[in-house]
Amino acid sequence: MSKKLGLALGSGGSRGVTHLGVLKALEEEGIRPDYIAGCSMGSVVGACYANGMTVERMLSTVRKLKTVHLMDFAVLPEPRPGFFKGEKMQNLLLKNIGDVTFDELTIPFCCVATDLLSGQTILLNKGKVAPCVRASSTIPIIFKPLEMDGMMLVDGGVLCRVPTEQVKAMGADVVIAVDALSNSYVPVKEVKGMIAMILRMFDVMDNNALNMKKKLTADTFDLWLAPEIKDMNQYSMKDIERAYEEGYAVTKANMDKIKQLLK
Repeated sequence: MSKKLGLALGSGGSRGVTHLGVLKALEEEGIRPDYIAGCSMGSVVGACYANGMTVERMLSTVRKLKTVHLMDFAVLPEPRPGFFKGEKMQNLLLKNIGDVTFDELTIPFCCVATDLLSGQTILLNKGKVAPCVRASSTIPIIFKPLEMDGMMLVDGGVLCRVPTEQVKAMGADVVIAVDALSNSYVPVKEVKGMIAMILRMFDVMDNNALNMKKKLTADTFDLWLAPEIKDMNQYSMKDIERAYEEGYAVTKANMDKIKQLLK
């Protein structure tokens, strides 16, 4: 296979475990990505994999993870920019990614974040990897934005849920997009509480924005993988095994097409 493969691993919260299933299915066929671009949970998985962490080790780590491991209340004067500081998340990233720089990774990798000051998608591909991945994964309001180089960075999924354009620009001939949130938007009977309302609002806006952007950027990807994972809450650690299995299954189901694209 001579063509260069790029993976665009999208946002997904706990549903992003599906990316591990995708990577495992590719590995079993001897396929390794030449480039990876990630957003939010996709950036976490992508960075770990690009740094040589195995799918098995990532899956083992996720199985032990609980929400409390990421949450550290922010004791800040009002108005506070987020309920949680995000330092626990960065420490977890440092533990699993290490203090590496982008140019030290074994697979070229980049991730995206959103700058609240400029209102733009920011490409992160220089310097230390861990803080960039943290920025890409910082859910606004829930976590305190990460200040970096005069920017106020939050989750890349605010503007760019699946970074196909970015991985295409890295030099990929074939781009496979993995959308862990493709089936997350379903009608609900009620929304309880302020945080639930905020998160639901994000989901509604995000789904609408992605559908429009997908049409506008259709020339930047060759295959769009959308694992089912129906009825799984991206903010809960339940059902991660199903997320993994469905990522694996949808990749296996499309393997002939993937191999044809790479010829």
